[in-house]
Amino acid sequence: MSGNYNAPVVSTVVAVGRRHLPRGWSDLGLQLGIWFGFAVVYQVVRGIVDQRPPEVAFQHGYRVFHIETGVFSRLYELTLQNFVEQRHVLADAVSWTYWNSEFTIVGLAVLYVYLRRHEHFTRFRNSILIANAIGLVGYAAYPTAPPRMLGLGFVDSHRDGLVSFVANPYAAMPSLHAADALIVGVVLASISRSLWAKGLWAAWPGWVWFAVMATGNHFWLDCVAGAVVALVAMAVVYRRPARAALAARRS
Repeated sequence: MSGNYNAPVVSTVVAVGRRHLPRGWSDLGLQLGIWFGFAVVYQVVRGIVDQRPPEVAFQHGYRVFHIETGVFSRLYELTLQNFVEQRHVLADAVSWTYWNSEFTIVGLAVLYVYLRRHEHFTRFRNSILIANAIGLVGYAAYPTAPPRMLGLGFVDSHRDGLVSFVANPYAAMPSLHAADALIVGVVLASISRSLWAKGLWAAWPGWVWFAVMATGNHFWLDCVAGAVVALVAMAVVYRRPARAALAARRS
């Protein structure tokens, strides 16, 4: 009886996979394995960084601070936070963006492209993975404390919870928030069909950069470094199709 009962259930699951998944359950399992495998690597790198004295990360953070103030003679990130803190709704918005842009939004964007724009998925996935791999190398070689931890006048209102368990507290340089937001924004803006969606995703990187600076989690120099990481990753992934498209236009 149990075998006869389970057969329709298995058939239904298989049918759902064929109907809604571009390449079936096995490919979905492979993709999940890739992402969770990367998460394990991230935790290994965090373990390496956590073994180093925190003073090293703080020294690097102060070095970024001195570079910025040496160039512009002021701390623009503190100005942004003071502006945001005077507006409760905006303060909630930037806080929400900081906590959700890197995990929730990236995860949903990857899932959407996988299910609905699957022909763009592999390059999108690879761009994010390469950017994050570069970031991980940077964190291991150059752990950097964020502005809010440096005693520079920032309000540190974080209630980390589960995020503090999985996140690296000394991962300010380069900003992967900035890197991933740029990749998500560029790809989603290019493949979206409606003008409002294109505009929303085109504005997304700028909003995320504003949010991570206004919450005291990144210097603008961290965001610049993150943007460079994203552009390098996308250049590696998209160089061949870009060359093909350019050759087609010339011909």
